[in-house]
Amino acid sequence: MAVNAPKPPDDRETAAIAQALQDVSEKAQLLVREEIELAKTEVAGKVKSLARGAIVGIAGGLFAVVGMLFVLIGCAWLIWYEIFPGDTFFWGFFVMAAILFLLGGLAAFLALRLFKKGSPPKPELAMQEAQRIRATVQSPEPEKTI
Repeated sequence: MAVNAPKPPDDRETAAIAQALQDVSEKAQLLVREEIELAKTEVAGKVKSLARGAIVGIAGGLFAVVGMLFVLIGCAWLIWYEIFPGDTFFWGFFVMAAILFLLGGLAAFLALRLFKKGSPPKPELAMQEAQRIRATVQSPEPEKTI
């Protein structure tokens, strides 16, 4: 009676397996580095958007403060006009205040859009890609394409 014993792997098979494992390890390291780089790029873009939103918001606030200053000065001129009739200088202040309030509202709208676009600063694309890679690696069966 002959018993079929498993054959020990030869040196070529061992070398091929070792080379395959080394290739997989190198590819995994490269993939991780690329994912980290993608995450850095994505977060940097969102931080830039948040910074732009903050700058535009500050500009809008400044326009609103200066607009309020013009309203107050215009009211002062209006009171002067009512008490001491004369030339109507105050209308220029009110028109300027209205223009500044419009610019402030536009800046606030743009700041809100930029904040929504940049918030929260997390690397969504990199996370999605990592989830797809994990699902592919953990998948028991290869995906079938039809």
